[in-house]
Amino acid sequence: MRRLPVRYLLDAAADLDSIFDHLLDQGASPRIARAFVERIEVQCERIGGLPEGYPAHPDLGPGIRISPFERSAVIAYRLAGDAVEIVNVFYGGRDYQSLLGDKPT
Repeated sequence: MRRLPVRYLLDAAADLDSIFDHLLDQGASPRIARAFVERIEVQCERIGGLPEGYPAHPDLGPGIRISPFERSAVIAYRLAGDAVEIVNVFYGGRDYQSLLGDKPT
């Protein structure tokens, strides 16, 4: 499969902002918080290179796949035509299973 472009849905972009803010609130420097978010974004781009590389979770919603990230986050995404859509990024034990169940397709 060819590399697909990666698009962030609004919820995913908001999740990245929230993760950044949370890290600042926990005492991380802006540089450290930004570097963490950038590593998540790099992982999202990697997903575009192998979009079917992570298992599907139909119990979480149509087409949803989950990529773990550094044992502290998960990236929820789906294939949408000719692109990968990053649906959400869940950090620090957030209950992504219950949150994704209510997502429209």
